[in-house]
Amino acid sequence: MAHEKHYPHIGRKEQPLDPAAWEERYRAGDTPWDHGEASPGLLDFLSEQKYAPGTVLVPGCGAGHDCRALARRGFTVTGVDISKLALERAGKLAKREQLPIRYEQADCLHPPAGWKGAFDWVFEHTCFCAIDPDLRDDYVGAVRFVLPSGGHLLGVFFNIQPEKGPPFGTTREELMDRFGPHFALELEEVPRSFPNRTGEELLLLWRKK
Repeated sequence: MAHEKHYPHIGRKEQPLDPAAWEERYRAGDTPWDHGEASPGLLDFLSEQKYAPGTVLVPGCGAGHDCRALARRGFTVTGVDISKLALERAGKLAKREQLPIRYEQADCLHPPAGWKGAFDWVFEHTCFCAIDPDLRDDYVGAVRFVLPSGGHLLGVFFNIQPEKGPPFGTTREELMDRFGPHFALELEEVPRSFPNRTGEELLLLWRKK
């Protein structure tokens, strides 16, 4: 099982789901993960993808750049973040473009009961690398909960192993170990990235078994 193996930072309790800590980072402008635009890997996927748009959940959506990119391509988008300030910014940006995106302040590890199987897609960009690695099994469980059989998880994962975090790195081995038992891998590539992440991300498309 995944939790029995050693992965980067397992056991380091930094409590990244503390709402006050994330709120302070947004208030101070300490958000180096926010490039002011959607993930280049996501944009390329959307321009090339042959999949029909549907309902999509974006955990850890921040200011909603990825949410807006998905909405422009016809997805019905729900963005979730633990920071109220991040969601306020996301809402203003969506309103500016007149995009009907739903935003919810919530802990992405514990989705509401009504979200069971409610989404066709989950798009992951900065959430998996932000949470304490000890909670990653919970994260996988939450994704499984909100997707029906045949639903898709599209993830752009940070393929690095820093000495401290967040962001907490991961490896292809860990991703396969955690998601592989529950999802079938349909696509894998090193995507186009922001300049400071070139070659350090993995784009994986999974279908829930």
